[in-house]
Amino acid sequence: MTGTAKGTVLKLLADIGTVCAEYQHEHLRNLECKRLQCDEIWSFCYAKEKNVPENKKGQFGYGDVWTWTALCADSKLVPSFFIGTRDIESAKVFMNDLAGRLKHRVQITTDGHKAYLEAVEEAFGSEVDYSQLVKLYGVERMEKDSKYSPAKCIGTKKVRINGSPDDKAVSTSYIERQNLTIRMSMRRFTRLTNAFSKKIDNLHYALALHFMHYNFCRIHQTLSITPAMAAGVTNKLWEIEDILSLLKAN
Repeated sequence: MTGTAKGTVLKLLADIGTVCAEYQHEHLRNLECKRLQCDEIWSFCYAKEKNVPENKKGQFGYGDVWTWTALCADSKLVPSFFIGTRDIESAKVFMNDLAGRLKHRVQITTDGHKAYLEAVEEAFGSEVDYSQLVKLYGVERMEKDSKYSPAKCIGTKKVRINGSPDDKAVSTSYIERQNLTIRMSMRRFTRLTNAFSKKIDNLHYALALHFMHYNFCRIHQTLSITPAMAAGVTNKLWEIEDILSLLKAN
């Protein structure tokens, strides 16, 4: 499409992804967030889990990969993301990173994934108002045409885990919408295609660039400003050129 060698494009992705990750790691600190929603989104790297060669099975970066994300319900900022597996260890790394970016006590909502329980406890202790929104599913659909469709959600249950969370603010709607934004914005997350990441490092670079653009450049339709501006991280609307300038400054 561009007449540029594939290796050159990937080199640019690695360079820009690295500086985007470093910039957000440094500047998304002492955040004034009050309500956070957290979730994890599935993708795969190198090959689908069932197709991973025997000599690579069990190695991270081959097969199923989960991206843990947090979103501020007020500013819509994504302050933290982590690429790992869907286990307690990845949950702990993610939650500890998130806790280190916040200035005040916050309210957190997650789904019913059990890994969050210990991870939130380790990262925040008693200094958090935490609830889980547990989805209740009906009988799993068996029709041939619904192979890629989940079981029907027939309701939800709010479960208070710690502190005194505001029941009206217990929701995962925004973070689930963010999952859709991820899938719509990055071909690497599009289902049933061959656009998946072949290397885990390239997935990290793409995510860092995506969240840099989402946080600093993309005007949120509801807020009419960017999430970074709404969160007080910056006072200007970033352009693509501003992201590219990070390469020169590095």
